[in-house]
Amino acid sequence: MEFFTILLSGLLGLISPVGVVIDRTAERTIRSQFAKVGKLEVRVDNCPSYQVLQGKVERVRIAGRSLQLKRQDVRIALFELETDAIELELSSLKHKRPKLKRPLQAGVRLVLTQQDVNKLLQSPQLIARLRKLNIDSVSPPNTKTSSGYNFIHPQVNFLADNHLLFRVGLQEGNGKPLLIRVESGLSVVRGRHIQLVSPVIAVDGEEVPPQLVNVILNNLNKQLDLGNLEGDGLQVRILKLEMKPTELEIAAFFRIEPSSRFLETRRL
Repeated sequence: MEFFTILLSGLLGLISPVGVVIDRTAERTIRSQFAKVGKLEVRVDNCPSYQVLQGKVERVRIAGRSLQLKRQDVRIALFELETDAIELELSSLKHKRPKLKRPLQAGVRLVLTQQDVNKLLQSPQLIARLRKLNIDSVSPPNTKTSSGYNFIHPQVNFLADNHLLFRVGLQEGNGKPLLIRVESGLSVVRGRHIQLVSPVIAVDGEEVPPQLVNVILNNLNKQLDLGNLEGDGLQVRILKLEMKPTELEIAAFFRIEPSSRFLETRRL
């Protein structure tokens, strides 16, 4: 969720303690949240202008290309965002610890290339998260296993009509790696739940029985339910998810509550 914390940090930083907000200052604030920026435009709508002294702005619009995150080797090919009004607690600005007075709502559009997604999949951070998946749940009965799995060269290919092909080597200890191949459709249910559609899974060329596929799906479905974020004060609804060869486009709405833990990064 680093992208959300970067975004929130930048948005809250648009209003300085002395109450000065201009487009150029806002652009520098957002730009500072990324390691590299190809192109970035920021516009802050604030009429009447004195509202900024009260910790308010009417709307923020951001458009960027080729944005590189600082802490992870992740590049966003295209990014567009438009917020509703932002209102901060005036007293929090005096202590340089901006705090939302009311929920922050915004629409966002992202485009990720297949090349950049594969770079993310092969990053140490993502590999570490993959290891936390409950792989043992799909092991055959009466088979002794351990949690010491290595994921070797995970790779995804974007196909037409919201389909994907995912391949990865799965190695336990020093044993011979198993080649896992997954081909599946992708859909969004009620805007909050990303699901695999009719997946076909094969291990070393042998198709996995449907009952084991269902176990895997149940585990993944829990991981891909965006409703899990709501307990931390972040609501996300996906409005569009379109996969086609070479790129993935996502449009979403999000709402951050003033008590959200994703605001804590800004206050450190």
